[in-house]
Amino acid sequence: MSRKSQNSTRVSRRTFSAGLGAAGIVAGTAPFNIVRAQGTPLKVGVLLPRSGYQAGIGQDCQRGVDITAGILKDMGMPPLQLMNADTETNVEIARSRAEKLISEGAQLLVGAFDSGQSTAIAQVAEQKGIPYVINIAAAPPITEQGYKFVFRNFPTAGMILGGAFAAQKEIFAASSSVPKTAVFLHVNDTFGTAMKGGIGAVMPKFDMPYKIVETISYDPAARDLSVEISKAKATGADALIMVSRLNDAILLTRELVKQRWSPMAILSMGPGWYEDQYLKTLGKLSDGPLSFVPWYDPNKPLSKQLEAALAKAHAGVNLNTNHVYTFEALLVAADAYKRAGSTDPKALADAIRTTNITNNTSPGPGILFDAKGQNSSLKISGIQNRGGKLVTVAPKEAANAKAEWPLTPYDKRA
Repeated sequence: MSRKSQNSTRVSRRTFSAGLGAAGIVAGTAPFNIVRAQGTPLKVGVLLPRSGYQAGIGQDCQRGVDITAGILKDMGMPPLQLMNADTETNVEIARSRAEKLISEGAQLLVGAFDSGQSTAIAQVAEQKGIPYVINIAAAPPITEQGYKFVFRNFPTAGMILGGAFAAQKEIFAASSSVPKTAVFLHVNDTFGTAMKGGIGAVMPKFDMPYKIVETISYDPAARDLSVEISKAKATGADALIMVSRLNDAILLTRELVKQRWSPMAILSMGPGWYEDQYLKTLGKLSDGPLSFVPWYDPNKPLSKQLEAALAKAHAGVNLNTNHVYTFEALLVAADAYKRAGSTDPKALADAIRTTNITNNTSPGPGILFDAKGQNSSLKISGIQNRGGKLVTVAPKEAANAKAEWPLTPYDKRA
């Protein structure tokens, strides 16, 4: 055997072992008849930003991977062999890692949290004819390219905004006070830019009680956001509307405290403000922000099962978007493999197009894809930070608590 062949074998075995250690998803965990019918585990390349400035979120998505094996087994799904890759929070690296996974035998790709990275992976997947199931990424253009191998079980920016405005109005209707003005702060990456464009198009349709008096963009990798908060505070706005990431959400909160500004509400339409690291880092200062995001329905049986599995594997970690949609992406892969009975990429893609999973966790009727490969039936939830926990306050049919309103001023907290 040549040295090259030996190296390839070692890489393959190491990748397989990594899949075993990270998620425990192996052939032996599936019912024997499924393994026999489908031969070998489906090789799934999982691309996440495990390092770089989005590392915290990428590692949190990995927790969703960690708890998948046992649940898929309970559901009678076939096995998955995971091939993990780090995008390093870099678009070009995400592209090259996707190509490498495919060259090493990945039969389906999942990832990558970030819209820019996911866009690059989608291009590779389509070119190579390998199915790609997006776990988290909201930029609308990804599913507007006419791709045949790209599928997204996650709302677009427009869907997030529409659902967010509807949930906000539901909360306002039960309150004695509502914001009249707001400042919009957003990261200037692919997702933030898409959300900025979406607000201009979507907000007028909802007759919101507030108007946006200032829009401020910033670099998500910034280490100092004092100027941005100073500008926002100077407007005298009632509310702060956010599209952010984890590290900047922490920086912004510290600046709010430092500059002694407590708006009536912090209304987030993206990640950051509900992350465990945000809650643990800021303690009581993390209470109160409302996030309007793709979430999970706490009343669905599978959500309770997922929550229990996460608590067992990662004690003290709150179930959130990162875990739920990463798990559901792998669920889509396993379900398609089960129905296709083949690892052939085209057969898998055809099976994904006919997905109809009603036993799921995300709000809405279930997981199914339209002609563009988008699950357009997903609903948006309003969640709130409460004493290190997260409760769902909207919509009413998928809630387990009522909103506490308005935000308790930072200088009034013990």
